[in-house]
Amino acid sequence: MLNFAGFPNSKPLIISLMAAAALPGCTTLPSSGPTSAQIVSRANDKTKEFRFNIVSLDSTAVDILNNAQNARIASVATLGSLAGPPRLGVLGPGDVLSINIYEVGVSLFSRTAAAGTGSFDPSAHGERFPEITVDQTGNISLPFIGTLKVAGSTTAQVEAMINRKLSTQSQYPQTMVTLAKNLTNTIIVAGNVNRPGRYDLTYNSVRVLDAIALAGGATASSEDTLIRFERAGRTIEQRLDSVRSSSIDDLLLEPDDHIELVKRPRSFTVFGAAGRVSQVSFDTGGVSLAEALARVQGPSDATANPSAVFIFRYDDTIDPASGEKPIIYRLNMLEPASYFLAQRVAMQDKDVIYIANAAANQPSKLISIINQIFSPIITARAITR
Repeated sequence: MLNFAGFPNSKPLIISLMAAAALPGCTTLPSSGPTSAQIVSRANDKTKEFRFNIVSLDSTAVDILNNAQNARIASVATLGSLAGPPRLGVLGPGDVLSINIYEVGVSLFSRTAAAGTGSFDPSAHGERFPEITVDQTGNISLPFIGTLKVAGSTTAQVEAMINRKLSTQSQYPQTMVTLAKNLTNTIIVAGNVNRPGRYDLTYNSVRVLDAIALAGGATASSEDTLIRFERAGRTIEQRLDSVRSSSIDDLLLEPDDHIELVKRPRSFTVFGAAGRVSQVSFDTGGVSLAEALARVQGPSDATANPSAVFIFRYDDTIDPASGEKPIIYRLNMLEPASYFLAQRVAMQDKDVIYIANAAANQPSKLISIINQIFSPIITARAITR
């Protein structure tokens, strides 16, 4: 505290300093943000370009807020919206086929007589063709058969095609077609996984979470990971931790599906007279307002106005041109019931919490600055006495 003993005419100086402390001009001193009164007065200030509404959080307001948040979540498309009839197992360009044809009696591809006897051989004869690649038009070509359109067909359907073509030229033709190299029935798993790459689909009903497991799993926690899923030109994004095994969102995969895992931590930011101003990651599936305040040590005892804790929540569905205004939610932590309410308010990604400064802080800061200015003078005077 200042001691003006020994200063001539110190009484007028003290009066002047006290008057200065009471002046509105003290609000121009450095501050971590506006006071509660300043926020309220600017809410509907028509001279400002950006206006907003302030809603005090009570039981009714919390119910409305949570219902609106649940409706927003329900309106967002999830992976389940991409589900459709399975089309696994069909062939396409680039696939490599192994074809074996077996005949009995008169044979197109093998000898019909036993070696060295000249007699008729009733046993079956097989012919294995070199591996055949399905061309860009989806066709393959075989001797005595010609061109076959195999794209979009299964290997069993291709076998039937070949048997029909040979039925007029050979006795009891039987064909076996197997997939030597799978290119069409594959998926891509990329992004923040341990083993990104192209993976074959099997007939064992591979799902989204199965594919991620095949790729070694996500490199970040499921809470901090976003699935970007692309199918037939549509792209859906969904948090990995919200996809439950064998649920509708754990899709049965189809050829050409692309799965990309993106590390995108959810966070909220705290400003103002808090114990710790920072950006804070959720780290868990959900964070309540009470938990969020506890993580930053709550309102500062020395500088905060605990009755003025504000949540700034950006809503991109608001149309300012139509007169809609964003909403700032206010929590009064001097009310015991507010601690129950704070547990019911779920934080959203990119929320901003602002804890207003106490109105008395500005005069205190002015006095502190005056102390800093005059303390060296007082000390020097005391030394030179």
